[in-house]
Formats: sequence, structure tokens, C-alpha cells
Amino acid sequence: MNTIRFDYGNLLSSRVEGGIDERQLATSLADRFRAAHAAVEARRAQGDLGFLDLPYATESVDRVTELADGFAQWFQDVVVLGIGGSGLGATALKEALLGPFWNARDEEGREHFPRLHVVDNPDPHTFQRLLELLDPAGTMFNVISKSGTTAETMAQYLVARDWMESAVGQDKARGHFLFTTDPTRGALRQIGEAEDIPMLSVPENVGGRFSVLSAVGLLPAAVCGVDPRALLAGAAAMEERCRSDQLAENPAGLVAVLLHQADQELGRPIHVLMPYADRLRPVALWFQQLWAESLGKADSGPTPLAALGATDQHSLLQLLMEGPHDKVVLFIHVENPEAEVAIPQRHPEIPSLAYLGGHSMGELLSVERAATAEALRGAGRPNCTLIMPRIGGEELGQLLMLFQIATVYAGALYGVDPLDQPGVEVGKQLTYGLMGRVGVTRPEMLDPDSRWIV
Repeated sequence: MNTIRFDYGNLLSSRVEGGIDERQLATSLADRFRAAHAAVEARRAQGDLGFLDLPYATESVDRVTELADGFAQWFQDVVVLGIGGSGLGATALKEALLGPFWNARDEEGREHFPRLHVVDNPDPHTFQRLLELLDPAGTMFNVISKSGTTAETMAQYLVARDWMESAVGQDKARGHFLFTTDPTRGALRQIGEAEDIPMLSVPENVGGRFSVLSAVGLLPAAVCGVDPRALLAGAAAMEERCRSDQLAENPAGLVAVLLHQADQELGRPIHVLMPYADRLRPVALWFQQLWAESLGKADSGPTPLAALGATDQHSLLQLLMEGPHDKVVLFIHVENPEAEVAIPQRHPEIPSLAYLGGHSMGELLSVERAATAEALRGAGRPNCTLIMPRIGGEELGQLLMLFQIATVYAGALYGVDPLDQPGVEVGKQLTYGLMGRVGVTRPEMLDPDSRWIV
């Protein structure tokens, strides 16, 4: 198996001014990690960290594969309705493993697998335009909500259900839906059991932002031909690498400890994840939620920022180079882009163009990442790089598991529970009250004051 590596040299004081003293890696930081590792292992023993078990859930992946094979034959379009981790995870897998412009390919280009649409935000314009493009008879909706009460997702479901019944009739409409939800309770479970709609379960001890390697992410990918077992094999390999309580041997531990140290000791709480591959841009957005919602609590925690190389060299790099010393950049470098576009040798009379000839676009992208890392290092801006041999199922499974494990280690280091989200719940309850949900008191809201409206 091609193994992901972590190059953290540009975080250390021996290579970058103002970096972390590398002698601490074998002393205080190693001790701190052993304590965090023990705390995580204790929660694992209690059964709290279900995402660590997902790579070994063979019965679950068999069920995913069975349903995916059937839906792939019956439908031309699959629409995922889910928000937060339920949408970000599916999008990350879709873009990384199906590649760009999947839905624009013809049937032969997709090997006769369906188009895949992930709709998270309940923007009426977006949803209406999507429905106008779809043929109801050839469309399946995968509704993802563990609680079955997610306001945004359930609103989309109600609209989609009505749209489908209007087109194909009430009896046939049930066959166009699949629910991914809690194994025993919730509104979707209740509807599914009453109407005999097929369902997949999200384990009780797996939260939304840790669910990408469950049926939440695997079904949408598998229905388009992605092998879920490759993803899980990579995740299992990373989970095994990260069992050690020795900091130098644990890649997720190093990511967590070094980023935590950069925040707490170096005053760098902004963590920028910057892959140099378009296919990994949604992974950066997925990480942004994972890191922010898990660690941003009790008036502490880092601020993640998703970026894309080389695009954001032309927007964020000035800030990263000469702005406040409050950021660490984590690059993702893909060694083999699996596509080669040669740059032709033209205009030899123009030196500013001629030097590009004879190289390739992949080479240019790789060189730009290396040059950006060195420019930051030279300016006293710590950075590090995750090195992926390629973007395949096994490699992506490793990367996603690495980030998830690093997150729970970081939770122990920050002294917060990385599995809850109390700040999000407040907004949900206010929404329920304002929308008139039975049993929820309508909140007292400040009336708009025209003095503050221009």
C-alpha cells in the first residue's frame, strides 16, 4: 500500500525562525502526547469513538455495496440530501475519486454509473433549478440525517417527496428514496419502517463530521462505482499506524501535537489546509468543519481555513507571507497526479514564456507548492506538508482517518470534548422555535431597530 508521509521540518526552529524547538519532541511534547493518547484510548474503551471501528465493519459495507449495485442499475441521477458532515463527506469522496466534471460526462464516460448531486444548503434557487434538470423516473434521493430532524435536510426531503409523488404516483415514489439515519429511532427511521423504504444505519457512536467512512459517505461513492473496500483498507492501515503512544511513530499524533503547540505556544491559531490538487479542495472544506466544530469550544481552539494551491497563491499568499504571524500552513502534495499535460515549446523569442516549454502542468503545480513552502519558511512562517503518493481510494482513506484521529488527540490536548457541538445546538433550537415546531418555545428576539439599518 502506498503510504502517506508527513514532512514537518518547516515547523521546527532548526529550519524556520520562530518554529517549535525540536528537542521538545522527545521530551515535553512526547509526554504531553502520551497523556492525550491515554485519554483517547480511554474514550475508545468506553465505546465513544465509533469512527475508529468503521474500517472493520464488514457487514455494513456489504449492505452498502448491495444497495449501491441495485440503485446504480435503476437510476440515472442520485441526489444526496444532507448538510454538515453528511454533505461535506460525500462531496469530498465524489470529487477526489470520481474526478472533475463527473456529471458532465456521457453514460459511456461514466461507465453507465449515475450522475451524483450533493445538495446541502436549502437555497430555494439551487434546489428548484436542480429539480428542473432531473427526470423523476430516473432519480433517486439519498436522504441523510442521523436524527431525522435536521431542518434543512428534512425540508428538502419533504419537497422532493412531493415532487416525486406528483410525477410517478404515491405508490411508486417510495422506490425512489433511501434513508441513511439512526439505527433505531428518529423521524426518518419511523417513516422508513412504516413505508418500507430501504435504510442504512449510522452507528450510534459515530457523529456526523466523523461519518465519512460510514454509509453516509460510502453509499453515494459506491453507487457511482467507487470501491468502498479500498477506502476502508486505507483507513484501517492509518488507524493501525496511529495506535502507538510514541509521538515520533504516530502521524496523527504529530499533526495534533505540532498544530496545538503552534497555536498555544507560538500564537498561531489559524491552521490553513492547502492541497495542491483540485480534487482535494472539498477535503479541505471537510477538514474545516471537522477541526472547527470539534475543537472550537470554551473560548479556545484553532481556526481552520480551507485554501487551494496554486489558486490561492494569487489571493491568500500575500497575507500568509506578510500578514500577522498567526497562521500555520499545512500543504497536501500529490506525487503522481495521474494525468500529464505537456506544455508545448512555443514563442522561443519571448523569454517570459519560453522557459515553460518542455515542462508539464503537473510539474508546474508541484514546483509552485515547493516554492511556496520555501518562501514561507524563509519569511519565518511555519508550514508542513502531507505527501500523498496519488489520489486513490486507499490513499484517501488514509488521509481522512489521519485527520479524524488527529482531531480527537487535539481535543484531549485542548481539554475539550471533540465529539459534541453545543454552540450549534443553540442555533438549531432557535430555528425550531421560529419555524413553529411543536414543543419548542418561540424565542424572544430583539426587534429590528431602524436606527441601525442603513
